[in-house]
Amino acid sequence: MAEIKELQAKEKVAATVPPEQTKPGPVFNPNVDILETEKDIIMLADIPGVKPEDLVIDLRDDTLTLTGEVKQASRQNAEDILMEYQVGSYHRQFTLAEMIDQNNIDASLNNGVLRLTLPKAEKAKPRQITVRAG
Repeated sequence: MAEIKELQAKEKVAATVPPEQTKPGPVFNPNVDILETEKDIIMLADIPGVKPEDLVIDLRDDTLTLTGEVKQASRQNAEDILMEYQVGSYHRQFTLAEMIDQNNIDASLNNGVLRLTLPKAEKAKPRQITVRAG
């Protein structure tokens, strides 16, 4: 029988070196899982509260940069009693290997999870080599 793991919320971790000092507020490193299939590298980044229009994915010189901003929710006619949810920016950078087909990277955002599919270049995909007799 499969073991059921209890969900545990992780605290946001501030970036050790903020990417910029011109905007007020904290900068967080999103938690990222990286998976590999035969065809792709898949990255899953937790960026709760970031809307697609507030997310920038930039690829330059083999460096993939994720930047997203969490904006304060509207509080019309409401008084703060307890504030645990932090607003700020998310920032994370990755250096891509030559094995990635950079022209065909795909991104989707669903329920606070960014999914990046980085397809492997043809030369990096595993293949079977046929052995000929003689």
